[in-house]
Amino acid sequence: MNIASSSAIWPRAFPIGPHSAMTVVQDGGGDLRVAAGAATVMRLRFDESLDRLKLSDTPDDLQLAISAIAAAAEAMFGWRPGLDRLVLDLAGREALARELMDHGLAVMAGTELALLPELVMQRRGNWLVNAEQPPMPQLHVMTEGKRHPRRSPKPVGKVYARFIPWLAAVISFRVANLDGDLQLLHRWMNDPRVDAFWNEAGDLEKHRRYLSGILADPHMLPLIGCFDDEPFGYFELYWARENRIAPFYDADDYDRGWHVVVGEDAYRGRRYISAWLPSLMHYMFLDDCRTQRIVGEPAAAHSQQIRNLEVSGFAKIKNFDFPHKRATLVTLLRERFFGDRLWVPAATAPAARS
Repeated sequence: MNIASSSAIWPRAFPIGPHSAMTVVQDGGGDLRVAAGAATVMRLRFDESLDRLKLSDTPDDLQLAISAIAAAAEAMFGWRPGLDRLVLDLAGREALARELMDHGLAVMAGTELALLPELVMQRRGNWLVNAEQPPMPQLHVMTEGKRHPRRSPKPVGKVYARFIPWLAAVISFRVANLDGDLQLLHRWMNDPRVDAFWNEAGDLEKHRRYLSGILADPHMLPLIGCFDDEPFGYFELYWARENRIAPFYDADDYDRGWHVVVGEDAYRGRRYISAWLPSLMHYMFLDDCRTQRIVGEPAAAHSQQIRNLEVSGFAKIKNFDFPHKRATLVTLLRERFFGDRLWVPAATAPAARS
């Protein structure tokens, strides 16, 4: 399947934001509109020959206009992932142009104002539920002999959502909780395919203690991944500085790592990996702009997972020995993720299952 295909059935819609606060609709040809509920916020025209977006109707509220332009840009880069930039024709709206540049969404490319995908994809408001909450101010503390920055209080509920054009579905991540997710985690951990690498099979009480421990640990964040609100996997995010991985490499203060369980067979395979893997990385990079590197430590024997990671932009650094397994250290740099636009994996990547 070529996920970069721009073919479509008209009209097509691209929901934006964790609560789908805006929707970009392309009715056919180059006509677009950005809607908030039943109201049209902005109308635009896309000139395919020039990769140019021209605004027609725009709101007087500059902040609303910026949000609408960011929404339109996400949709266009999502529908047309081969675009290097979108030239923005504001037709004399100098105040809006200045605001876009001040917000870091647009840059001057010669004499033209341009939207770059690597900038657009770093706009927190399009994907994060608590986008307006800034990262925790830095204050170093000690935990069990490890010096690290004080971490933000853990969120609850949904934290991230993103529309995946090649699936026509929304992927989201929400914080796991004992009341709603214990049975789900229990079933997944007892799946022989999962247990072969996690070694956490057991009874319900074991998994209650396990999830309770992760929720209580300030350096860990357990997430449930969903496609259109249907749970498919469990993810554990961790701050590397406080984690067991720290002694094995030179961990920076805001390096982050992750573990994964894909619990539902229906959501295995490349077309889903190409959605959840970059979306999870995207969330970690957006959650704190000081995170410059994401690390992983899959089992060295799990060659299939390591191949999937390499296809998705991770570099294989070395093998090393945990007390419980031989692992491979892999890393993904923020500059690589956004600079190479890895939220849309290469269409020529080999098929894989995970």
